[in-house]
Amino acid sequence: SHSLMAIAGVPATAFEMARTLQTSFEFYRRSQLQPMSLPAKIRSPSQLLRNNLAGTIQGFGVVAPIFAGVEVNDAGARPQIHFYDPLGAQFEAVNYAGSGSGSGSIKAILSFLEKWGSPKPADMTLPQAANLANRLLITAAEFDTATGGVHPEKKLFATIKLVSRAGIRSLSQDEQEQFWKSNGKKP
Repeated sequence: SHSLMAIAGVPATAFEMARTLQTSFEFYRRSQLQPMSLPAKIRSPSQLLRNNLAGTIQGFGVVAPIFAGVEVNDAGARPQIHFYDPLGAQFEAVNYAGSGSGSGSIKAILSFLEKWGSPKPADMTLPQAANLANRLLITAAEFDTATGGVHPEKKLFATIKLVSRAGIRSLSQDEQEQFWKSNGKKP
């Protein structure tokens, strides 16, 4: 309830990884009578990716996840974002992460905004950040045929989830539509 994973790659493999992680986190919680620590959760996708090495090498099981979470037992802990290569190497992202074939465009824009944007992405309001996420996906789709799914004119927006100590919250399509229509200003 305090971590989430985004995935680029083969959907069947990605969904199986997500189910396996969810089951193992729940088993740990029930058997140890406490939730698994965030560092342990962060290491878990690496093992699954290493177990998927044969599929990755053969080209039919490539998955590149991003894992984010917050430690609930540490009031001073900040949310963390980690990304992985298809072989299981794990890296902590400082401010943002991207994965998949369209991520190059997205990361370039975010890098620019981190250096010269006003406001910087970390300082954006929720409506501004949601609109930025949708615009980034629209831009990536223009340069990458495997990226898509955001069409504000058809009321189709990104899947956006927020993780905090309070848990995970999804932004509804209706909320995103309001943000889009207000151009990122608080309604």
